[in-house]
Amino acid sequence: MAAAASPTTAAASTPRATFTRLSAARLSPHPHPLFLRLHSTRHLSSISPTRHLSLTATSPWFTISATISSKPTILVSEKLGDAGLDLLKLHANVDCSYNLSPEELITKISLCDALIVRSGTKVTREVFESSGGRLKVVGRAGVGIDNVDLAAATEHGCLVVNAPTANTVAAAEHGIALLASMARNVAQADASVKAGEWKRSKYVGVSLVGKTLAVLGFGKVGSEVARRAKGLGMHVIAHDPYAPADRARAIGVELVSFDEALSTADFVSLHMPLTPATSKILNDETFAKMKKGVRIVNVARGGVIDEEALVRALDAGIVAQAALDVFTEEPPAKDSKLVQHERVTVTPHLGASTIEAQEGVAIEIAEAVVGALKGELAATAVNAPMVPAEVLSELKPFVELAEKLGRLAVQLVAGGSGVKTIKVTYASARAPDDLDTRLLRAMIIKGLIEPISSTFVNLVNADFSAKQRGLRITEERIVLDGSPESPLDSIQVQIANVESKFASAISDSGEITLEGRVKDGIPHLTMVGSFDVDVSLEGSIILCRQVDQPGMIGRVGSILGEENVNVSFMSVGRIAPRKQAVMAIGVDDLPSNESLRRIGEISAVEEFVFLKL
Repeated sequence: MAAAASPTTAAASTPRATFTRLSAARLSPHPHPLFLRLHSTRHLSSISPTRHLSLTATSPWFTISATISSKPTILVSEKLGDAGLDLLKLHANVDCSYNLSPEELITKISLCDALIVRSGTKVTREVFESSGGRLKVVGRAGVGIDNVDLAAATEHGCLVVNAPTANTVAAAEHGIALLASMARNVAQADASVKAGEWKRSKYVGVSLVGKTLAVLGFGKVGSEVARRAKGLGMHVIAHDPYAPADRARAIGVELVSFDEALSTADFVSLHMPLTPATSKILNDETFAKMKKGVRIVNVARGGVIDEEALVRALDAGIVAQAALDVFTEEPPAKDSKLVQHERVTVTPHLGASTIEAQEGVAIEIAEAVVGALKGELAATAVNAPMVPAEVLSELKPFVELAEKLGRLAVQLVAGGSGVKTIKVTYASARAPDDLDTRLLRAMIIKGLIEPISSTFVNLVNADFSAKQRGLRITEERIVLDGSPESPLDSIQVQIANVESKFASAISDSGEITLEGRVKDGIPHLTMVGSFDVDVSLEGSIILCRQVDQPGMIGRVGSILGEENVNVSFMSVGRIAPRKQAVMAIGVDDLPSNESLRRIGEISAVEEFVFLKL
């Protein structure tokens, strides 16, 4: 690696930074194609030769040696707690410029090494392009990163980090505050008294002691809400497919299925991320499964509730009251029927709004940004470092296959037991030393976690994210005879000790088992449980276990065709003629609930499941 330039040399020439990709020998005793040696030299712009600091930073991706003229510059575009600013100023020049227009941000960004934002600043592709390659880190002081173009950040080699843990207690406390104030009509009674009224009988509440609280989403915030609710004498149940049973038992919480949580709860508290799987998860259908008089608390994300359906449930008396801190659109419309409903308590997204939480978020994001500027890769990174093009090109279809197998497998898990043990088997003609599976493992973890989590999983944080959720992942390699031209023949994913929504996905050894291959560059699902199938992993999939008899393909196809749902692939794997068979159907469009119901009512269909990709 090039030595740092001396002050004399730096004054006479343009300073340089040399990036040397670590060789495999630095990381393991065997060479890995993912870590190919790469040399590139970049000129650092806007550097004065008058002051110098020698810096060497090492990460799993790059060793960086540079002679630079001064501390890095960090632009803080929205208000940040003093403790965080003080930490930043120890390591960098800090420019606090609030309320910048998009044009002003674009103008300033080429002079900055890092940018810290909250939710109000849009970090677009144009921002990254305008940085001229100098912007190395974007820090989001909070959890959500909807306002940052992650794809553009990765393309421009910029690491994006967030601060997901500091506001946990604040959000839990606000959830409990809403729970208690809703139960005792505090907000309504306060408004009544301030209006000159004294209507004690109108605002008779309900007690919390002995009532059942269903916590939907048993992560950091959900578990803290459960602890506090237990202290109030409530019986707490929870639904979360990733919640470790031992952690729930330690708190005194019973893990149940989603439907059981809905049907038995007196109070429901939402603590799940907003993902395609959780969008409008509380809707007309799920409200109909609840006890009459249930009360709803939401300090998670507004989009997890169908707000129009909630108004209908309130008017019908299914939902007695609701307390909401978040909304689908923020701020909500002034004439919102939900906000104006007399049995709804609302606050303006105050979950993280405590002095302590704001300071904690400031410190957490400051530490992450400073560490990243030093070459450290934070566990809160939400985008992956760039992978060498030649390696990514070879692995690309298998990367897609790995993530999709993970996504399918987790959707097959029935609630209650929790995902803990995953086994991944790679079949390849290559020697184990010539196949680096870390990227593939990361994508399987991504597929397992992201559909029901707000965590963004990548090569940087995959193993950390899995460990944090108690997932035990083992890998096995089967060496095949034949040409090693292709890196892999197949990938198999197994989830042990769980129940399945589709019983046929359980193999003879007792695990949910899926296997896939790449054919002509396209990922295919080739095995479900013990049944061989062959369906392209494009669009979504319907799996049906049926009695093998003539006309089944036509009957299912006709139902989908009537709704203009295009079938891309259809494959049937069977035990023997006229015996049990599994039909796998690839569809380009989303079938309606009515179409799925009609498929399930076909007499020869013993079970079926719809899986989104």
